[in-house]
Amino acid sequence: PQHHELTSLFECPVCFDYVLPPILQCQAGHLVCNQCRQKLSLCPTCRGSLSPSIRNLAMEKVASAVLFPCKYATTGCSLTLHHTEKPEHEDICEYRPYSCPCPGTSCKWQGSLEAVMSHLMHAHKSITTLQGEDIVFLATDINLPGAVDWVMMQSCFGHHFMLVLEKQEKYEGHQQFFAIVLLIGTRKQAENFAYRLELNGNRRRLTWEATPRSIHDGVAAATHNSDCLVFDTAIAHLFADNGNLGINVTISTCCP
Repeated sequence: PQHHELTSLFECPVCFDYVLPPILQCQAGHLVCNQCRQKLSLCPTCRGSLSPSIRNLAMEKVASAVLFPCKYATTGCSLTLHHTEKPEHEDICEYRPYSCPCPGTSCKWQGSLEAVMSHLMHAHKSITTLQGEDIVFLATDINLPGAVDWVMMQSCFGHHFMLVLEKQEKYEGHQQFFAIVLLIGTRKQAENFAYRLELNGNRRRLTWEATPRSIHDGVAAATHNSDCLVFDTAIAHLFADNGNLGINVTISTCCP
């Protein structure tokens, strides 16, 4: 209770998040968090001026001695953290709302893990779902100019997996393809599976095997680090048939 009383002193009167260092006050001593402060010209508590900026070093010292709850405490996270650890943890917190996993769309949807599939079925009806642990992901018209995304779903082992092929120009004039499998699930659940992507044709074979990523991490994290099947347009043409590329996708379970 005493700890809760202390953290409540740091509540921002505008957004109810915590006022964390550097802590600035109005001339009467009221606090407001830095995000809200940038949008305000007057103190929300006393309507006094917020300038000049006055630093409250005493409250900063208290903040360094207090453990703050994760901002996703209301959805189940029980961690309390030093204020310097809060932003990093909240970026990867398992209780953070899930964003729409569709790459290349401007969809701003967020919600619980349980609601992701229902969102995809209603808002992204063009995505095909194939059943089974061994399927062929057919990307059509791979010669289309510019950045393109191909997406489909694979359903097996009681889970849904999202298959993504992206064409990007990471370096000027050099287009690359990135293929990856994501689990509609948590990072912990993803560790129970493995996937294999295989390009086959003309007596050639290119294979990539890895653990699927959770949609919590998203496609961009994998493509940025090339932690997926990466190949350039020349390789794509070796395996393509009339501009269509078939990728064999196999999902398997790992021994616990």
